[in-house]
This record gives sequence, structure tokens and C-alpha cells, in this order.
Amino acid sequence: MTNLSILGLSLPALITVALALLAGATVQSLVGLGLGLVAAPVITMVAPETMPDVMLWLAVTYPVLTLAGESRDIDWRGLAWALPPRTVGTVVGVGAVAMFTASQLGVVVGAMVLVAVLLSWRTVRVPLNPGTLIGAGLISGIAGTATSIGGPPLAILYQHRPPREIRTTLAVYFMIGAALSLGALGLSGQLGRDHFLLAVLLSPCLLLGALLSRFLRPRVSDRHVRPAVLLVCGGSALVLLVRSLI
Repeated sequence: MTNLSILGLSLPALITVALALLAGATVQSLVGLGLGLVAAPVITMVAPETMPDVMLWLAVTYPVLTLAGESRDIDWRGLAWALPPRTVGTVVGVGAVAMFTASQLGVVVGAMVLVAVLLSWRTVRVPLNPGTLIGAGLISGIAGTATSIGGPPLAILYQHRPPREIRTTLAVYFMIGAALSLGALGLSGQLGRDHFLLAVLLSPCLLLGALLSRFLRPRVSDRHVRPAVLLVCGGSALVLLVRSLI
């Protein structure tokens, strides 16, 4: 009997990806980022051939849900410093996708997530200024295009800002950044039609995650959410690193 396959993914793999996206979308709605941090390591493990296309299509879509509910307190000044170098980093990231294998990119994804977790766990406070915003934008552009995880550099800078400012500023950044990455990958001929259709198929997971977060937000305090996010991200990154290295 032939195993059921949908757009190149087996049914167990598709369910795993859907659950990872649901968890990531819920976390991102609660704390400002998490879609890539939670879902990308899982997707890279079970369906590496879909990365980074599927995550980028979803990353450009999900912030719309956040901004539809709250669009005030966006730090436009910070975005003005971070977005131009994000464009430069995007070009470098396109080259990384063409040069490295899925396993190599998996190591990069896992290492990035672990570094982000360790920095956040130690509560390193990096100053929020034009210099750090330029650096974060450049690193984020490279990582976001090559691995679909571009949030940690900027999130570390904004981690001590008010929650609404974090969510809305990062939402704008993710949306524009993912669009730049998709455009660059499309121009280089590295986007697939099936991956776009797969992203469309999985998009209801994002809506469900947004709805679930609205139910959870009044019931979950920040001090409980933060350790849970770090544990989930760190565990996913370790599994991905081990699998990629072996």
C-alpha cells in the first residue's frame, strides 16, 4: 500500500509540521516572536526540502493577524535603522541557500536558536541604538533568508521594551523582512510552486494559533511564558543539531 502523500509530505510529517506551526503561532502572539524559533527546527527535521520557502511564506502572512488586532506603539525609528541592512543580509542569505546543504543549514538553525536561548536566559541587555540595530538587521537578513529564523537578533534588542511595542514592531519587521527574502529567492529561481501551495494549506494553523493566544494571554503571566518558550526552543534546537550532525 502506498503511503498517503500531500504535496510531497507524508501524512505524519504534515501533521507534525501543522502542530509545530500551531505552537509557534501561539507563542509568537503571546511574546512577539516564536513562529520561526519553534516551528523551523521541527520542519527542518521532518521536511528539510521545504525550507526556507514554506516558513518564509507563512512568516510574511502571520504578522498581518497581529497588526490587525494592535497596530499602535510600533517603533518606526528603530525599523528605519534595522530594515536597510536587512536587505543587504538578504542577498548574503540567498547565497547561503545556494551553497549549503539542508543538514548544514540545520546546524546553523540549531546553533542560532541555542545562542538566542542562552542570551535570553542570561538576560543580556544589549543597548538599543542605531549601531546595534544596523548589526541586528544585517545578521537577521542573512539568517532569515537562509534558515527562516531571523527574529532573535532584533528581539534581543527589544526584549526589555513594553510588550505591545515588541509585538507590533517585530510584526512589521518580520513581514517586510520575509517579503524581501521571498523576493530575493524568487529572483534567484529558488522558490517552488508546491512549497507555496503547502504554505497555503498550512495557513489555518496560524489563525488557530492567533485565536488560541487570545484565550491564553489573560491566563498566562510573562514569568511563566518566558521559561516555557526558552525550553521549547532549546529542546528543538538540540534535537535538530544532533540530527543534522549525525
